[in-house]
Amino acid sequence: MARFFNEMFDESGANTRPHYQGFDRWLAEQPADIVARKRVEADLMFRRVGITFAVYGSEAGTERLIPFDIIPRIIPAAEWETLQRGLRQRVQALNLFIHDIYHEQHIVRAGVMPAEQVFRNAQYRPEMQGISVTSDIYAHIAGIDIVRAGEGEFYVLEDNLRVPSGVSYMLEDRKMMMRLFPELFAHHKVAPVAHYPDLLLDMLRSVAPPGVDDPTVVLMTPGMYNSAYFEHAFLAQQMGIELVEGQDLFVDDGYVFMRTTRGPKRVDVIYRRIDDDFLDPLVFRSDSSLGVAGLLSVYRAGRVTLSNAIGTGVADDKSIYPFVPDMIRFYLSEQPILNNVPTWQCRKKEDLQYTLEHLDQLVVKEVHGAGGYGMLVGPASTRPEIEDFRQRLIAKPDGYIAQPTLALSVCPTYVGSGIAPRHIDLRPFVLSGKTVTMVPGGLTRVALKEGSLVVNSSQGGGTKDTWVLER
Repeated sequence: MARFFNEMFDESGANTRPHYQGFDRWLAEQPADIVARKRVEADLMFRRVGITFAVYGSEAGTERLIPFDIIPRIIPAAEWETLQRGLRQRVQALNLFIHDIYHEQHIVRAGVMPAEQVFRNAQYRPEMQGISVTSDIYAHIAGIDIVRAGEGEFYVLEDNLRVPSGVSYMLEDRKMMMRLFPELFAHHKVAPVAHYPDLLLDMLRSVAPPGVDDPTVVLMTPGMYNSAYFEHAFLAQQMGIELVEGQDLFVDDGYVFMRTTRGPKRVDVIYRRIDDDFLDPLVFRSDSSLGVAGLLSVYRAGRVTLSNAIGTGVADDKSIYPFVPDMIRFYLSEQPILNNVPTWQCRKKEDLQYTLEHLDQLVVKEVHGAGGYGMLVGPASTRPEIEDFRQRLIAKPDGYIAQPTLALSVCPTYVGSGIAPRHIDLRPFVLSGKTVTMVPGGLTRVALKEGSLVVNSSQGGGTKDTWVLER
């Protein structure tokens, strides 16, 4: 039977890890009926506030409550310091990489990365070649997925640089825990996260076009039917900025303007939660009704900042992921602090052969896939599912990577039968402007199905509050 690192208990299962001991004592003192009542109360409050996730596919149009677990994921200060250094290093290298491939292309010329991996990537935007962006920052907001495996080592599972989501759940999970169990925070020195919207707004203002002293910042959403619309509205409200759709903006005389009841108002920074393809119908998808005609021309002239930048997605594609440690060495002349998960690139003949021979043991992912879709978890799949995936892999090997099935760490979680271990990951949110900042912790996602390694909300995952303990 596989052994999993337990965040709360040591290898014997009998002793609580030092940073969980205070919480464990508190939990043991709580009557079962009180805990059950608090869990119901949390669900009611989340639904009242509107913290739901829009479901696509067979249940299209429905809203699902993202389950919230009241047992927090706790990280000691020393561990967080290491994670923070590794995250800062990784995001700095990714930003340098994105700037480089749209300008000098040193990393390709040096032979560190194959040219076809970059320039034939579906997320590479030739329209961005030679465009200067403020402070050379492209990924202003990055959600880096971290897992713990083996004997407790941290690994980066993937980099989310396009329109990373989930930060609203991090903030609401903390508010919920403080509302339900205020006594816990009186006895634990938990680092705060509530200031994230302030950090986000400060960062967005800091990357305004040169010469703009008091920038107007807006958050651009595809609209209320988007799965993350709650987060869009929540963040705009928390930052005190306008939530806009494409139809609320227009281009005139080389600038972007917002329609208001008092007339047009110039916009300097757009925190966009819309994919590249839909941003400007004059350049990308001509059938897009979500974007702003002429937006790229203003962007190219340096008169508006888009956060994140157009073309950033090339750096979070799963076919680029294996090269991130090389980027760190190439651009920063440093060894990576956080390791990648070992990865087989199925475009390589030998890697494809190994993957085909071990499909029942590996996790195979589409390079452009997201949300837990388009992947095979070998050990959890049936023989017909594996054989079906084998044919897809043979037909398009360059569309997939493979990784070992990691023994993801577990954290005690309330489920129908009581408290049981469930697999978790962590998504810290890294902000890059004049400086690189982040709030302590991030969003902990939990796979609620027994044995499942898929933590995504769209696949039935839940969330936990993440505590980073201050010294």
